[in-house]
Amino acid sequence: MPAPGKTAAIAKALAITGRGARKMRAEGRDGEAMDMAALAELIQAQAAAIDLTAAEPVWQIRANDNSLQQVQDAVQQLSAHILELEYTLIPHGLHVVGKPYSEAQLVNMLSAMAQSQQLGERIVPIVADEARTFGMEGMFRQLGIYSSEGQKYTPVDKDQVMYYREDKSGQILEEGINEAGAFSSWISAATSYSVNDVVMVPFYIFYSMFGMQRIGDLAWAAGDLRARGFLLGATAGRTTLNGEGLQHEDGHSQIMAGLIPNCVSYDPTFAYELAVIIHDGLKRMVGNQEDVYYYITVMNENYLHGGLSDAADKNAAENILKGLYLLKEGAKKKHRVQLMGSGTILREVIAAADLLATDWDVGADLWSAPSLNELRRNGLDCERWNLLHPTEKPKESHVEMCFKDRSGPVIASTDYVKSFADQIRGFMPKGKMMRALG
Repeated sequence: MPAPGKTAAIAKALAITGRGARKMRAEGRDGEAMDMAALAELIQAQAAAIDLTAAEPVWQIRANDNSLQQVQDAVQQLSAHILELEYTLIPHGLHVVGKPYSEAQLVNMLSAMAQSQQLGERIVPIVADEARTFGMEGMFRQLGIYSSEGQKYTPVDKDQVMYYREDKSGQILEEGINEAGAFSSWISAATSYSVNDVVMVPFYIFYSMFGMQRIGDLAWAAGDLRARGFLLGATAGRTTLNGEGLQHEDGHSQIMAGLIPNCVSYDPTFAYELAVIIHDGLKRMVGNQEDVYYYITVMNENYLHGGLSDAADKNAAENILKGLYLLKEGAKKKHRVQLMGSGTILREVIAAADLLATDWDVGADLWSAPSLNELRRNGLDCERWNLLHPTEKPKESHVEMCFKDRSGPVIASTDYVKSFADQIRGFMPKGKMMRALG
């Protein structure tokens, strides 16, 4: 696999080389010999530059022999190789336009799991609408879209690498603009372990505004039915897709998810957070057979993702699941502040920390809060235990343990309504001031 920084260059080279190869195949023997010879030379040079073919011997077209056919055969093989290479790399984040889709990290994980020998056939990707918006088109050829009658028409994008392929053995469920129907399909797969004695792992990806708000009663029913699977609220938050107005300004789906006792919800920012969360979900739902399901919000922005080892918290993986971990220690300044954020707004919090340090001489510790809902549940559990065990040493909530030795107020920022972050205020260390922004 290429390094992330090289994917755009490789994608551009593949696109240019592929276009040249397609042009030459289309012109065939009707093209001018001189033009064909120049095109063949250009194609070979481009392909050799990215190690798709050898630079020697040079592809030459001569008069009165079979050299044209030989070059065309070489171009045909190159085209097939490019197609296969794109088919292999696109599900892992290499897109032909050189720019990843916003939910690409999530789709990459789905694709990788679907190819797993142990788990692959049990993965059920589900989408109601706009699979291409979510970067899922790379899975069309890889897995196929389920149709009980197979492909009964020629799709308009048949000549593309990622064409719309329906198949009787397809693995993706695409239900059309029907969130209730798509969620019902998710429930069916999420309860298959009980109904059919076959464990399935459904991933339903949807616009977050069209999820909990639109099918909230079904989400509650899923909890009652002990469903197990992943719900993925894409383009989440109030600011992530404002171009289409209020219909996409989701500022409350995480709060609604928190109302369902066995729904475990997260609002991660980085790919490594998402990987830790999905791994934990598979362990709990498939390995331990726990009756929970996960709601995870993902964003519609392109940005660089660090690694788990970059976090200041050496127990970051464990604390991601608890809902809060130290991302970066702030500069040692006289005045200090504790900045928290989640989802798309965490990146603005990081920018705010830099601004405070350079313009205001304030040191800011950066905290990523992938799950304010889990923090609240942990706080309530500690409160209840302390109430029932008055003679024993009180338990401290995860929020209290994180901030008890940190100076400065806590500023919590999310892309949701203020009450989302405000729900952990009661678990702050005594005397610690907190402000919730949203």
